[in-house]
Amino acid sequence: MEKTLHRNRSNKIRQGMVFPVINTIFLILLMFVTLYPVINTVAYSFNEGTDALRGNIGLWPRKFSLESYKSILSDAAVYRAAWISASKTVLITLLNLFWTSMLAYALSRKDYVLRKPITILMVLTMYVNAGLIPNYLLISKTLNLSNKYLVYIIPTMFSCFNMIVIRTYISGLPEALVESAKIDGAGDLRAFWQIIFPLCKPVLATVALFVAVGSWNSWFDTYLYVGGKKELYTLQYLLKMKLATTQASANAAKSTAEAMKTLGQTTPITIRCAITVIATVPILVVYPFLQKYFVTGIALGSVKE
Repeated sequence: MEKTLHRNRSNKIRQGMVFPVINTIFLILLMFVTLYPVINTVAYSFNEGTDALRGNIGLWPRKFSLESYKSILSDAAVYRAAWISASKTVLITLLNLFWTSMLAYALSRKDYVLRKPITILMVLTMYVNAGLIPNYLLISKTLNLSNKYLVYIIPTMFSCFNMIVIRTYISGLPEALVESAKIDGAGDLRAFWQIIFPLCKPVLATVALFVAVGSWNSWFDTYLYVGGKKELYTLQYLLKMKLATTQASANAAKSTAEAMKTLGQTTPITIRCAITVIATVPILVVYPFLQKYFVTGIALGSVKE
């Protein structure tokens, strides 16, 4: 009897370990598949240019070289563009959180008469878009924001999708919090800033990450509205232009041995990988500080009615 019980217990333990083992192996493989392209890109960026053309570089540079980074970072315009990108990302993120959360709180109040009509109008803008040309005419002609720093800020201060996410999160908070604040004499503005806003950290951190990544990676707005003013170039746009210049130089170098020798240390593939690393590092630095709020914000801010 005891042997039978011991055997059954051993079988249960063995069966219970099957899933954790399989799950661990799967996650390790998934981690490798996810990290390999990133590490490979870093390896290419630190590899010597002409050697990189041979391909087959794995997780480590075959011929270590910093020429690609020197080529990019030796240009003073890169630092100016990085400042433009960083400053606009911070401003856009703060203003977007401010305006979006304020409207989200207003539309979460059930006693607000215009709550549903405004929400419907906001949601319609997500499905019906006027298109590129009307947007260009509005921003460049009507608002006269071309070749101005505000062209980065004003059109991106509000997001309907982010408003819905924040509004849904606020709607899930106990209504008694606002009611008790009003009983103590607080108005809606004070109730929002002192009670609701501090409780929205998870969803606000999630939205901030969305907005910051989108703003940092954007370059098309520079191409459309600020193409004639180099002082306002963003880092992404400048690096894109530098990559195009490197590609053109490489094509021209094919016809002359001297030019090929000059460009030997850097090629479009190593420049492209170095650009990818430089553009990605700031987001990688910020993400760990917001990661703990990310999953919570997504789960609690999911759209529901």
